[in-house]
Amino acid sequence: MPAQAESEFPAVSPEAGTRPGAGDRHSPSPAEPPPHPSFADPLSQARHERCGALDARGLIAAAITGAFGGRFAVVSSFGAESAVILALAAEIDRAVPVIFLDTGKHFAETLAYRDALVERLGLTNLSIVGPHAEELAQFDRDGELWRTNPDHCCFLRKVIPLDRALVGFAGWITGRKRYHGDARTDLPRIERIDGKLKINPLADWSLAEIKAAFDTYGLPHHPLVAKGFPSIGCAPCTRSVTAGGALRSGRWSGQAKTECGVHLARDPG
Repeated sequence: MPAQAESEFPAVSPEAGTRPGAGDRHSPSPAEPPPHPSFADPLSQARHERCGALDARGLIAAAITGAFGGRFAVVSSFGAESAVILALAAEIDRAVPVIFLDTGKHFAETLAYRDALVERLGLTNLSIVGPHAEELAQFDRDGELWRTNPDHCCFLRKVIPLDRALVGFAGWITGRKRYHGDARTDLPRIERIDGKLKINPLADWSLAEIKAAFDTYGLPHHPLVAKGFPSIGCAPCTRSVTAGGALRSGRWSGQAKTECGVHLARDPG
């Protein structure tokens, strides 16, 4: 297999998924205040301030119905907690665009859960995107890049496909929360990164509120949750967590890496 030099990838940092202070120059330090959007005109700033005061459902509705200007998509991993943000979005508009990154490395349970949840919620606009065959042939021919360079693997299988999928969208909606820890501890509800708005309606929710929402909406749980997986990513890089362990400690276990890179700014300006 030929060497996979960083210069061969598009000019986006493939190292954007590491713990702050461990080689990720774009991750905010926990000591720094969370980034906030900057807008070129007072009208946009006023709109942000008005929408920022909404509750989670109202914030999702504002994004979906165009209050921020432009189209928005929900980006979902269909992981352990994904059902809540999807249920809230489906309640507003079942035709909301939903993007799923098919890395080719997911648990079979995740793919089955995705299909079941889409049917359960009546979502009608799911886009399944992933790396192009020629990209895999060039950069990960044997499918083992995750072993030698997980940052490049995430970049190839997640970051690049998501960038393509978000072309034409003004921004996207995520299900991240502050209690996930690490770089998410000071997560703002609205942020502008790399030219797009990112809406995090559940940023200030607690784990107890997420559990209550599962009960309220009668949502099915990802089958791996019962097997000790409170956070679920790709199969090769996700481990079960012992009782009392940090929520995301099973992700890239034993490494400094805590994020795949899709949520971190790649433009240092």
